[in-house]
Amino acid sequence: MYLLGLSALALAAVWLAVRITPLQTVSAGGQTVRVGAASLEWSLSGPGQLDLFGQSIPTRPHFDGPIRPRLELTRIHADAEVARLLRSGDHERLTLEVGRKLAAGWLRYGAWETAVAAGLVLLPLAAWTGLRRMPPGRTVLVLAGGVALVAAINAVGFYLLASDTPQTLREVRSLEDLVGAGPLSPVPRAEGPPLGDVRVVALGDSTAAGTGNGPLPDPTALDKACRRSADSYPLALAGANDWRVLNLACSGATIREGLLGVQILGDQVAPPQLAQAQRATQASVVTVSVGANDVRWADLVRLCAAAPSCDDRASTAFFQNRLTRFALAYRRLLRHLAALPQRPAVLVNEYYDPFGPDVDCLRQEGLTQQKVRVLRSRLAALNAVLRQGAETADFTSVRPDFTGHGLCSAQPYVQGTADRAPLHPTAAGALAIALADQQALPTKAQ
Repeated sequence: MYLLGLSALALAAVWLAVRITPLQTVSAGGQTVRVGAASLEWSLSGPGQLDLFGQSIPTRPHFDGPIRPRLELTRIHADAEVARLLRSGDHERLTLEVGRKLAAGWLRYGAWETAVAAGLVLLPLAAWTGLRRMPPGRTVLVLAGGVALVAAINAVGFYLLASDTPQTLREVRSLEDLVGAGPLSPVPRAEGPPLGDVRVVALGDSTAAGTGNGPLPDPTALDKACRRSADSYPLALAGANDWRVLNLACSGATIREGLLGVQILGDQVAPPQLAQAQRATQASVVTVSVGANDVRWADLVRLCAAAPSCDDRASTAFFQNRLTRFALAYRRLLRHLAALPQRPAVLVNEYYDPFGPDVDCLRQEGLTQQKVRVLRSRLAALNAVLRQGAETADFTSVRPDFTGHGLCSAQPYVQGTADRAPLHPTAAGALAIALADQQALPTKAQ
């Protein structure tokens, strides 16, 4: 009976120690990751866990044992050496130490967890032996037995069942190896002379392009294909500061097809926005508006309007899958932005709430208060990823304020369902976003 109780106490101590032991910090390749253990699983094999901007992502490699690694990205910061290696393509040196440091972090965590578990066992055993007024010799034996049992359980969990974990982590050259994406490769600068007089570069989707508002005075074929407007917030921000802006935003752009890769627009091909941005060698500000197309926000709104409810399992699972994929692509974008040689101030714009408290005018479109609450919660989840990612990269996240100017208000900042670009900012909405960006600019960039 005594041995059974001691075993239960030891198992509980290990379970609690895994939950409370501080994760170990590892820095390599311009990133800082905290390494620890995921919550205990009762299966003998399974994936680890990567925490990325609030999203919990299972790793591609599987690990033996109930105690599996958990990695949490806490910082993206390309110092001068990392930026130089990225530009030169020398990825071997950049990633050489990643796996070794991850494995070392895991082993440090295992040692700390064992010590914490031993302490959690010693406290109740010491109290119990004291209450029983055991003689010193027997007290020492009881305490030593508890510590030995905890050490044995941890030896099974960390060193026998999970014996391959350090080696698996040593083979990880980058976080992409954990989740299945390709390694970070540079986006070469687009051909053309440097644009030395450009102060602001705008990257993003139709929100930044100003889609649906007044046309540009002399648009190029690509401007028309991207549906860029004279009433976009990048142009409003530039006008307020007498800056020249390079607005590369394009309707329909995602991170993979638009910002980091080419975007096909009928008979037009938009080069990667980041490639074009690198021509602005003296730019001090980069604004980013991205994410809605990555999670297919417009499709989610249309489906929500047509369906009896918006929070069914299928649509929820679809959104969560798209959000996880976006978080992975967003991390790649942040690393590229952190490596820009001119070190511009980067403003990541969150999305505004287009609905507001009054949605009566949307009932005929199939959107009720309950449905809008679901859509608003999903928009909040997207914004949380944008905000946490920006903070991880030491960038600034900006949340425009459309309070009192939702779709059904007297002076909406959002285009209506019958307008050319429903739910997109009006010219007044673009000004509100530009004002939020202006207020968020660091003093050195103004």
